[in-house]
Amino acid sequence: MKTKHSTVLIAVLAALTSTAHAQEKMLHKDEADLETLLITASPISRTVLQSSTPVSILSGEELDQNQAATLGDTLSNVPGVRSSYYGPVASSPIIRGLDGPRIKVVQNGLDAADASRVGPDHQVATETSTASQIEVLRGPATLLYGSGAIGGVVNVVDNRLPAQRQEGLTGEVFAQYDNVADAKTVSTDLNMGSGDFVFHVDGYNRKTDDYKIPVPANVDDDGGSGELDNSSVSAHGFNLGGGWITDDTRVALSYGRMDSEYGLPVEEDVYIKLKQDRYQAVVDWKNLDGFFEAVHFQNGFTDYEHTEFEGEEVGTTFKNKSVESRLWVDHQVVAGWKGVMGAHYNYSDASALGEEAFSPPTKTNSIAAFVMEEHESGPLLWQLGARVETLTHDVDNSFYDQLDTNNSISFNDKDYTSFSGSAGVVWSLNDQHSLAFNYAYSQRAPSASEMFSYGPHVGSQTYEIGGGFNIDEQNGVYSVNQAPSSLNKEESNNIDLTYRYQNDTWNATASVFYNQVGDYIFEQSTGLVYAGGELITAENYAANVALNGEYEEETDGLSVINFEQQDAKLYGFEAQVDVHMTEALRWEVFSDYTRAELDEGGNVPRIPPLRVGSSLHYEQGNWHGEVEVVRNSKQDKITAYETDTDGYTMWSAAANYYLPLDALDMTFYLKGSNLTNEEGRVHSSYVKDEVPLPGRSVSLGVRARF
Repeated sequence: MKTKHSTVLIAVLAALTSTAHAQEKMLHKDEADLETLLITASPISRTVLQSSTPVSILSGEELDQNQAATLGDTLSNVPGVRSSYYGPVASSPIIRGLDGPRIKVVQNGLDAADASRVGPDHQVATETSTASQIEVLRGPATLLYGSGAIGGVVNVVDNRLPAQRQEGLTGEVFAQYDNVADAKTVSTDLNMGSGDFVFHVDGYNRKTDDYKIPVPANVDDDGGSGELDNSSVSAHGFNLGGGWITDDTRVALSYGRMDSEYGLPVEEDVYIKLKQDRYQAVVDWKNLDGFFEAVHFQNGFTDYEHTEFEGEEVGTTFKNKSVESRLWVDHQVVAGWKGVMGAHYNYSDASALGEEAFSPPTKTNSIAAFVMEEHESGPLLWQLGARVETLTHDVDNSFYDQLDTNNSISFNDKDYTSFSGSAGVVWSLNDQHSLAFNYAYSQRAPSASEMFSYGPHVGSQTYEIGGGFNIDEQNGVYSVNQAPSSLNKEESNNIDLTYRYQNDTWNATASVFYNQVGDYIFEQSTGLVYAGGELITAENYAANVALNGEYEEETDGLSVINFEQQDAKLYGFEAQVDVHMTEALRWEVFSDYTRAELDEGGNVPRIPPLRVGSSLHYEQGNWHGEVEVVRNSKQDKITAYETDTDGYTMWSAAANYYLPLDALDMTFYLKGSNLTNEEGRVHSSYVKDEVPLPGRSVSLGVRARF
């Protein structure tokens, strides 16, 4: 990384010694972006204003301002999107209260293929510092991405697969320091081309110590500020890509490598080493004669592995080898309808081996066919789509031989056929007002971990028992037995209504949604504790500790959860208003809320609370300043064995200075977060009572574009 540091230093010295006159640089959210930014996560080229489902795109200066070390934190202030929190690395997106296997995280349209959908304490294997835009599709996006997108999609887009020709060299270099964890980050993104050939290279390096917290880590402890033990991070990676691009053809290939080492704050002396090799390829044939006007072919292979170390000893190793292919064609207009049809294949070979493996090795195959169509009739843009998918889980039953159980456990292959369909319309009332309505019916097959889990998941401080098992009690003794039937498919009926308004000074969006989910799968806390190789009540566990002292094994004392099913409904809203009050002053306010209830009574567990945020931006010449406040309300709509989470308010402020040079655009910035050093705990996290959010931080950075 020495070369990156040197490049940044040279750029900074050039900016400080230059006598060039700075040109005015205004930072606003350009309403025109809504009309020009294409949603690459959709095979039909749509803009945000043309989508019947709510979509947000972070790009350009807005992405720069919100960029954080993790994907979840980068998106944490997008309306309708929250972030789980299991430490400074394990922070993944939650969309409208849904996370895990219901949210698909993709890189350039193909699955990230990591372990974050299995365990929220695992890192999302994407990098935001080298992204060109990040797209969030709220609500079901199952037509293109499958049943794993029943709650939404996050697509991280970068330039590793070149899409346009260019001449010469362009790129950027970025460096940042943050005092909350003595964090140092550098990255670079370079693109070069000549004629029909384009090449790309990017890389990053991040190093942090344990981060500062405003209160003791454990919510029950007294005292002042300190550091969160075992929360340091060391990560680096790179991507190489190249493409041959003509007016009619595009062929692009890429290879990426990610390495990361980070601690698990809830486990003393336990850390994870992660590595991922990712290969992607895309082929586009355009301007074809005949019924099919274009053909698109995406392929990806990912080799992912992370190992949990206990001191110097190997604990548990997670592996996932994934192959994914998507082929679709654009067809000519038929009776006024134009769209795409295609096929999608995905194969995953996932395993967890070691003393703390909580799910058996499983091979998952899925194959699907889909169609998406559009029809424009005056002010109405109609959108229809359908998908049928078959999925098979092939579980390795030898995993259960190691369990201390008197019962034989053996699962046959689990086969599911899922159907999804949607119908939507965008009504452009005039140049300023539009309404969008979308109905989606989606089915989701249970994931392998939801079905087959049986073991300790120390990172989330839980002992997980999948829906393929029942917990039985007889005379105060608890046993786990294979269930006579499998988990059913989830069936979601989701309705979205979105209003959009924009003029020269105003930009407003408001969405309401209602999602009725049949056979909703959720992790139900049982009130039991795993200790001494058996399941006992929390009361008996506390009495044993008081009488005999602490248990010896680190897996003792884990809360037992069981994957259960029940009909549920989730409903709520997102709203955002952006007002240019003057040429120099801009005000923004947003809010989101999700209410989630079980039909038999009670609440869906770990749902984020109401949130309201506001920011004021001032722009003058080459300066930009902003102040932001975000209020997370108290969450007391909880389930049994779940605890309330207090509300908290986060203040932040930032100042940017832009210095354009002849061949270089420099941006210097200073940013303060959690300025009041507020205690914040994320309700959706199992470890919220042991892992608070970071305390007051000040970051200093520079970005050079050329």
